Amino acid sequence: MQRDKILPVSIEEEMRDSYLDYSMSVIVSRALPDVRDGLKPVHRRVLYGMHELGLQAGKPYKKSARIVGEVLGKFHPHGDSAVYDSLVRMVQDFSLRYPLIDGQGNFGSIDGDSPAAMRYTEVRMKSIASEMLKDLDKETVDTALNFDDSLEEPTVLPSAMPNMLVNGASGIAVGMATNIPPHNLNEVVSGLIAMIENPEIDVEEIMTHISAPDFPTGGIIYGYEGVKQAYRTGRGRVVIRARAQVEVTQKNGRESIVVTELPYQVNKVRLIEKIVELVHQKKIEGIADIRDESDRDGMRLVIELKRDAVAKVVMNHLYKHTPMQDTFGVILLALVDGVPKVLTLKEMMQAYIAHRNEIVLRRTRFELASAEKKAHILEGLKICLDNLDEVISTIRQSPNAAAAQEALIEKFGLTEMQAKAILEMRLQRLTGMERQKIENEYKETLALIEELRFILANPTKQMEIIREELLRVREVYGDERRTEIVPQEGEFTIEDMIAQEDVVITITHDGFIKRYPVSGYRRQARGGKGVTGAQAKQDDFVEHMFVASTHNYILFFTSKGRCYWLKVYEVPEAGRAARGRSLANIMELQPDEHIRAYINVRNFDDPLFIVMATAGGLVKKTELEAFSRPRRSGIAAISIEQEDELIEARLTDGEHDIIMAKNSGFAVRFAEKDVRSMGRTAMGVKGISLDEGERCISMVTSKRPDTSLLAVTDNGFGKRSKVEDYRLTRRGARGVITLKAHEKVGSLVGLLDVNDGDDLIIITTNGIVNRQHVSNIRLTGRNTSGVRLVRLMSGDKISATARVPKSEEAGDADGPEDQIDLFNEGGA
Repeated sequence: MQRDKILPVSIEEEMRDSYLDYSMSVIVSRALPDVRDGLKPVHRRVLYGMHELGLQAGKPYKKSARIVGEVLGKFHPHGDSAVYDSLVRMVQDFSLRYPLIDGQGNFGSIDGDSPAAMRYTEVRMKSIASEMLKDLDKETVDTALNFDDSLEEPTVLPSAMPNMLVNGASGIAVGMATNIPPHNLNEVVSGLIAMIENPEIDVEEIMTHISAPDFPTGGIIYGYEGVKQAYRTGRGRVVIRARAQVEVTQKNGRESIVVTELPYQVNKVRLIEKIVELVHQKKIEGIADIRDESDRDGMRLVIELKRDAVAKVVMNHLYKHTPMQDTFGVILLALVDGVPKVLTLKEMMQAYIAHRNEIVLRRTRFELASAEKKAHILEGLKICLDNLDEVISTIRQSPNAAAAQEALIEKFGLTEMQAKAILEMRLQRLTGMERQKIENEYKETLALIEELRFILANPTKQMEIIREELLRVREVYGDERRTEIVPQEGEFTIEDMIAQEDVVITITHDGFIKRYPVSGYRRQARGGKGVTGAQAKQDDFVEHMFVASTHNYILFFTSKGRCYWLKVYEVPEAGRAARGRSLANIMELQPDEHIRAYINVRNFDDPLFIVMATAGGLVKKTELEAFSRPRRSGIAAISIEQEDELIEARLTDGEHDIIMAKNSGFAVRFAEKDVRSMGRTAMGVKGISLDEGERCISMVTSKRPDTSLLAVTDNGFGKRSKVEDYRLTRRGARGVITLKAHEKVGSLVGLLDVNDGDDLIIITTNGIVNRQHVSNIRLTGRNTSGVRLVRLMSGDKISATARVPKSEEAGDADGPEDQIDLFNEGGA
C-alpha cells in the first residue's frame, strides 16, 4: 500500500502565509470601505439585496429578517448578526449623517439601547439610497460571482451620492483601522464642483468649501488644527464638545446646565453614569441633580447646580473629565484599487470624481450601444414600410417564420435583427401615423447617438454631466450643517475651571502660603482689637498679605533678588486658622531666601516696568517683558550684594513718582524717569541716602493726585499725609520727616499709598488681623507722631500691612460687633 506523500513545511512560513491570507481577506472583503462608494462588502450587499427584492422608497416595508436571509443566502456567508447590525446602522440617524435605509420599529437609540430582533423590525430603502444604485442596470460597474458561483453581485455601486465623505466609515482590519468622519452634503458637493472646475485646487482652498466634519448628533468642533491636519495628511484629531447652555429655573432661581447635543457616538446613559460617579468621588462639585428630559422632540439633559456653584466652572469640569468633550481620531483609510491606502481629502475627492467619470463613460457606452441597436432596427422598419406590399407578399408566401426571415434578409438586404423586428412588428404600426412616428423616432435616435458619441469624445462634457448630477443630488437631499465650528482652538486649561474672584494671599515669615476669598473679611472700627486669623506656629508670623484675582499671574520677588512665577489659583486654598502650605513645596526657593514683594500681572505684553528697591537704598527699573519667561527655579531680578536685600517691587508705567522710606521715619520722593531702565542682572542706582544704623523699609510708587501716604509703626501707630507734602527732590537724597519716630510710637515698618475708598488690613506677629476704613484715619502733617491704629497685646508687633481697594470690598458692616474670624467660610 502506497503511503500518502508528506511534505515538510516550516511552521514559520505556514503561519506567515496563513496569517497574510487571513489579513488580506479581512482588509479587502470585510473591514475597509471602498473609496468609490464608501461601503464595506456587507453594506453593499444589504443595499443590493434590498434592490433585488424591490424595496425601493415608497414600496411596502418588509421584515428585516427577510433581507438578512436574502443577503446571507445569496451574497454574504457570515453570521446573521453581522448582516443585521450593518443594516441597523444604516437606519440610525445618530450613526449616519444621511441614513440609507428607512426603518419601522426599534432600531436602538443614542442611550445605547439594543435594536429589536430582526423578526420584529421592518425596512425599505430611503430615496437617497436609490442614488447609490442608480444606473446599476446599465453595466456601469463590474460584477463578480457570489460565494457559490451561482449569482453575480456588483463589486462596487455607482454611487451618484458621495457616500464616502458624506456618511463616513469606521472599521478595524488587521494591522490597520479606518475612521472617516461624516460631512455635510452641501459642502461636499460644493467642494467636488470646485475640484471639477479646477483640478489643481489645493487642500486649503477645498477647506473653504468643506469646512469640517458634520456629525449627525451635532455638537461643536472645538479647534481647527486637527481638522486641517486630517485633511492635509489623512490623519488628525478632531475635538468635539457637547452643546450646552446655562438656564435659570424660574421656580427656584437655580442655574442649570442644559445639554442638547452630544459628541458623535457618545452614549448618553454612560455619560450620566460618569457624571454621577465623579460627583460621588467629589472630582466635580457644584452639581445638585441630573435629569434626562429627552423626548421625541430632541435631547435635553438637565444638570441642576447648587446655589453657590459657578456654571462656567462646572461646565469646564464636565468637558475635562467626561465624554461631553470627546476626540474623533480621523484616519482616512480606504481601499483604492483593492489596496488599503491613507488618503488626503483631495485624494478622496479625486478618487470619487474618477469613479463617477468611469460610471458616466460606461453608462454612455451602454446607452450608445442601445441607441445604435435601436437605430439599426428602425432602419429595417423603414425599409419595410418603404416596400410594404412586397414585404407582406414575401411573408405570406413563406411556409414558416424562419423561412420568412431568410427571405426578407435575402430579398431586402436586411440583417437578422432587422428581419426579426419586422416579423414581430404589430399591424397597427402600418398606419400612416405610426409610420411618421417611426420616422421621427429614427431621427431622434440618430441625434442621441451623435450626442452620446460627443460625450465619449469630450472629457469636459463628462465633467459637466458629473457636475449637473451632483447639483441635482444636493438640491434634493442637501440640508444645513449641524456641527458648529469654533475656528480658534483656545483650548481650555485648568484656569477655565477656576472661578475668577479676588482672594487674599497670606505668607508667613517661615514661608507658608495660602489663599482665601477677600469676602471672608469684614471691616472693623479704627482701634478695634481685631480677630484671630492665620494661626502661625510658634516663632512664626504672617509677614505678607495682598489681594489678587485667581486668574492673575504673581511674580514673587525674594530677599536675594530672584523672581518666581506662579498663577494665583496654584496657591492652595486653606480653611479657617490654617497656616497654608510651604512655599518650598510650590517654588524651588534657595536656602535663607524669603519673599519680599509681589507683582500682580494679567499679561506680559503691556509696556510696563517693574521698579525694585533694596534695604541698602538702591532702586532699579526693568521692563515687565523681561520677566515673562521664568524658570521653576527662579530667575535673577536684581543683583544684590551679600549684606543687602530686596525689600519691595512695584509695577509702573514709567510716569510714577517713587517714595522711599527709612526706619528712622524719613522718606524721599523723586520722579521715576530719573531711573533709567536696566536689565535683570543690573544692581540699580542709589534711591535714598542712609546714615549708619538706617535701612530702607518701604518703597511706594504713586501717580494718583488724590493718593495719600499712610505710615505705620511697629507699635500700632499710623499717620496719613498727602503725597504733595513730600516735595519732589532728587534721587539719592536723605529725605524729609514722614513720621516722628520715638520709643512710644516705635520704628517705621510700612509706608502705603492709599485713598479714602480703601480699607487697611493690619497683621501682627501673633496672627491678629484688623480691617478698617482708611477714611477713618484723618490726614495730618508730615511732622507728627500719628494716631493709634490698633491695640497690641504685650510683646506683639505689627508685621505686615495691606491695602484693599474699594472694588474688592466684601461687605459693609462697620463696627466692632461685626468682627469675624479672618478665615470664616461663607463670611460677608
